[in-house]
Amino acid sequence: MRLFVGLGNPGAKYAHNRHNIGFMAVDQIARRHGFAPWRRRFQGETAEGTLDHERVILLRPLTFMNDSGRAVQEAANFFKLAANEITVFQDELELPPAKVRVKVGGGIAGHNGLRSISSHIGNEYRRVRLGIGHPGIKELVHSYVLSDFAKTDRGWVEALCEAIADNAGLLAMDRDSTFQNKVHLAMQAKGFGTTNDNGID
Repeated sequence: MRLFVGLGNPGAKYAHNRHNIGFMAVDQIARRHGFAPWRRRFQGETAEGTLDHERVILLRPLTFMNDSGRAVQEAANFFKLAANEITVFQDELELPPAKVRVKVGGGIAGHNGLRSISSHIGNEYRRVRLGIGHPGIKELVHSYVLSDFAKTDRGWVEALCEAIADNAGLLAMDRDSTFQNKVHLAMQAKGFGTTNDNGID
């Protein structure tokens, strides 16, 4: 069994924010693979299904971003999952828009959702880092991540979430590099790729 956590803030006000791309990714996985309807538990919402014959629980914490770890810990304890069986989908300022990196462990780069999760379950979970770009000035970061994607961004956001959903089974099978490469190729095919981008860091 695996736990896939999408990070974001609950409520219509935040639904289209850059900070909520993790929610968008797990929503698309649920739709694409016919997961059971979302239901409230673990201080969040979960949907259950299978990816490549592996049982997967999707989780959207409803604790707001800065307390995401509470919901993740509660779900992990219930299902008796170790950190290495948990994958977190997060927005990443340090990656260009539409880029994806997969890594296990490492720093949190100022991301409050990751800080909360690491404080509750340790650091050795998988992060699927979804590039949203950086506003260029540190003082603008807060308003940038809590603003909606621009209309010009919507094409790549939708394409990225679709590519993630199409290849999510690879994450359930620990095939991180293959997942990353296939998402990159899918984005290229849809006109959103740039340079070759194969590495896992």
